[in-house]
Amino acid sequence: MDLLNELKNLGVNTDEGLERFSGNSSLYARMMGKLPGSINDLEVMPAIEANDIEAAITKAHTIKGVTGNLSVTPLYTAYTQIVNELRAGNAAAAKEILEKILPLQKQILECIENNKQ
Repeated sequence: MDLLNELKNLGVNTDEGLERFSGNSSLYARMMGKLPGSINDLEVMPAIEANDIEAAITKAHTIKGVTGNLSVTPLYTAYTQIVNELRAGNAAAAKEILEKILPLQKQILECIENNKQ
């Protein structure tokens, strides 16, 4: 199975993502290839656990933007909720959402890494 089909099976809206990249699948795949590095550089959990809410918001908001641009819908939705909970002062709720999405996030990032050319 190729990258786009595998991502689609993980809930990524690849059709919308491709549309955003004017149907250029190689450009979309190349940009998707940068996602693991971006997300790994922006780990939100350590910031939440250190009670550094401003850093957590900044990191989660950045991930939200990147995943939104690439139409990685499950992550975009989760990080939107995380940002909202953090801004509302609900760090525990944000942490709970993050804990639930991390296994899928790991699968998506591994899928991308395994399909890099």
